Amino acid sequence: MEILIYIYIFIIGICLGSFYNVVGFRISEGKSIISPRSACPKCGHVLSWWELIPIFSYIFLVGKCRECKSQISTKYLFFEIVTGLLFVFSYYMFGFNGEFFVSILFVSLFVIISVSDLEYMLIEDKVIGFFLIVFVLLRIFIPIPPEFSTFGFNSYVESIIGGVFGFGLLFLIGYIGQKVYKQEVMGGGDIKLYGIIGLILGLKLTFFSLIFASLLGTIIGYVLIGLKIIKKDKPIPFGPFIGLGSLCVYYYGIDIINWYFNLFL
Repeated sequence: MEILIYIYIFIIGICLGSFYNVVGFRISEGKSIISPRSACPKCGHVLSWWELIPIFSYIFLVGKCRECKSQISTKYLFFEIVTGLLFVFSYYMFGFNGEFFVSILFVSLFVIISVSDLEYMLIEDKVIGFFLIVFVLLRIFIPIPPEFSTFGFNSYVESIIGGVFGFGLLFLIGYIGQKVYKQEVMGGGDIKLYGIIGLILGLKLTFFSLIFASLLGTIIGYVLIGLKIIKKDKPIPFGPFIGLGSLCVYYYGIDIINWYFNLFL
């Protein structure tokens, strides 16, 4: 029975992942996420229902448009699979409870902002605003788990402090970078995004998520430069690394903190 639940959640995840691709691309282009119907960006061929089945349509069409045979970006397939797998992993970590719904919305936020940030180097205010409202309401009814708490703060206090800390820290980094380097070192979307992350993770996990995101961004960035996939002077979107670092900390942050203190203290 459990395996059927995992399959069901995975199917929901890949379907939503397909929709999140549309949201990420269209909002940054100033288009409606509802209409018109999805079409090939090269020839304008309107996709039929069987060309929109997540994963399977991409495989069946061998990653090409049925009409003009132009290559379909692997990003569509990648984010469908990633969303499905992360939904399943969220169920594995939290079970079927309130925090599970927080977690899949957390995943949803990062998938959408990663699509737009990778393609356009933008994290849209519309996306941030929508999820901010959703997560504020969620944390009222589904408070931060007690183990996330810092210094024994009340769950609601933890969310508020975490949100202020996340936004304030990134704003301070951006402000100092602007003054010292005379250029933008932290995008406004990243700053606002960390306000939401703070609401979900609380103070200490938000701090660790920034450390993880920075480490991952640095390591992966150098690897991509070393492999000559990207140029050294080309800016790298930070949003996907924020998402990856935050999810790592969300799922395993408490275990990592406990391991660290047991090992060194």
